[in-house]
Amino acid sequence: MKRRSARFAGKQPESDQKSTPKFNPDEVLGSLGTKLLNGEIKVIDCTAVLGPNTPILRLPEGFAKNTPKVEIHKISEYDLDGPFFAWNWLKLGEHSGTHFDAPHHWLSGRDFPDGYTDTLDVQRLMAPVNVIDCSTECADDPDFLLTAEAVKDWEAEHGEIGAGEWVVMRTDWDNRADVEDEFLNEDPDPLEDGAHSPGPTTGCIDYLLSKGIVGWGSQCIGTDAGMAGKFSPPYPAHNHLHRDNCFGLASLANLDQLPPKGAILIAAPLKLERGTGSPIRALALVPTG
Repeated sequence: MKRRSARFAGKQPESDQKSTPKFNPDEVLGSLGTKLLNGEIKVIDCTAVLGPNTPILRLPEGFAKNTPKVEIHKISEYDLDGPFFAWNWLKLGEHSGTHFDAPHHWLSGRDFPDGYTDTLDVQRLMAPVNVIDCSTECADDPDFLLTAEAVKDWEAEHGEIGAGEWVVMRTDWDNRADVEDEFLNEDPDPLEDGAHSPGPTTGCIDYLLSKGIVGWGSQCIGTDAGMAGKFSPPYPAHNHLHRDNCFGLASLANLDQLPPKGAILIAAPLKLERGTGSPIRALALVPTG
């Protein structure tokens, strides 16, 4: 299966090489380091706290096996089990809390050799991020869907989404994270098979993939809308992102502190052997000037 990669390999044409200005990598990284130290670049934590109260996706009864709740167990804390140190052991799923979906997470992405957390290209994990603010619409309608047309309108105002970039949907859904039932917002009707939370339409995801994005992120429990099981195809964010060897981010936080454009998002999963995803510490670098 061939990947639609947002990264283009190979040498530049000779004409382009002649016109490419030279730069000193040491100066570029040195400038970044200086700006971080003097506060010209702020680090925003886009991660929710991971613990026993972290909301976990609940699948329809009888549909499939669920991920267990997060557990944190003490090994020692300056006591007889370890007099000089404190540490814990954990029980958690790969897709718990603020987490990363690797392509192998979904049936459509199962055949990529680099589709696991231990084989993916780490060069793709740090990239510019486009933040599409839908918070007002989502406050009025928890089933709000972001369309391709709305993304194009956003681009007309803020600039085009580039190849290899992240796109995240700001919904301020993280304000619900302290109350699991509000965060999941499941439909009380037993005949329904989803929840009420915002997300992208199929057309939206297809449009973003046509731009060559590296991945899509949400502040909700998953990358799809709550009722996306009823879409055609079901769960288009999962289905199409991972079909194209792209990444998903879920349960992001503090997107209200990011500009529409201009920030860099770092979303690195644990290097789990044949991992389908993992909890992450998502960080954004935001210029303060």
